[in-house]
Amino acid sequence: MIEYLSRNKQHSELYLTQFGREECVSCHFHGPAVRTHYLLHYILDGEGIFKVGGKQYKLGKGQGFLICPDVITYYQADETHPWTYCWVGFNGPLSEVLLKQAGLSLTSPILYYEKHDQIAEYLQLMTESKDYRKARETRLTGLLYLLLSTLVEHGPTAPPVHKESRAEIYVEQARDFIELNYAQKITIEDLARFIGLNRSYLCSLFKQRMNISLQDYLIRFRINKACEMMGNEKLSIADISRSVGYLDPLLFSKTFKKIKGVSPKQYRLERDA
Repeated sequence: MIEYLSRNKQHSELYLTQFGREECVSCHFHGPAVRTHYLLHYILDGEGIFKVGGKQYKLGKGQGFLICPDVITYYQADETHPWTYCWVGFNGPLSEVLLKQAGLSLTSPILYYEKHDQIAEYLQLMTESKDYRKARETRLTGLLYLLLSTLVEHGPTAPPVHKESRAEIYVEQARDFIELNYAQKITIEDLARFIGLNRSYLCSLFKQRMNISLQDYLIRFRINKACEMMGNEKLSIADISRSVGYLDPLLFSKTFKKIKGVSPKQYRLERDA
């Protein structure tokens, strides 16, 4: 059983190209050949061999193999105990990133995952998605994400992060938190609690890396967002104030003038002039 899919224009970062399942006959083979997309096989039963890059792997139930785009591969079912496998073909810029997180790549193409029922379940749900008339592409993409997230979760443990890069991660998390939540009434305490650090320690790290205090960064981020909204004539100054986390329009105007040198009203007039 195999189903080929048309190009997914809605989900271009990661999308399915095909999926299927096959109970192979003795010595059934494919290749040597290349593919134009990623193809991940998972062995439900039986045995076989997979060849890539001058190496040969003997594989069985609970294992799988990754075929990368534009790479010559060959695989063949065992003579006495031929394998039954399922597969998913996919592509998109996120493919390599997620596969790498799962420990899979051209130089490390073998998958080890013993919970075959989970893989088979995702494949079954992909097949049943035919019942979805309007949202099938979205459902298939979601199932592909679920499958890959399962492999990432059970993949190899990431190497320990060095202290220097950990500090950079904390700063990036702080910036991401502000970008996603600046419109809410958030505080530095909320931010530190979210990241799991002491407030003073986080503020110190941020100042060292960004040459600006965390509080000032939050304020300037909000004011800059407010400036972007000034071009929308449907929004009043009070609307913009609330949209960037200031429930008090007077405080917003005072802060805006301190940062930009003019009041929000004057800024808008000069912008539109």
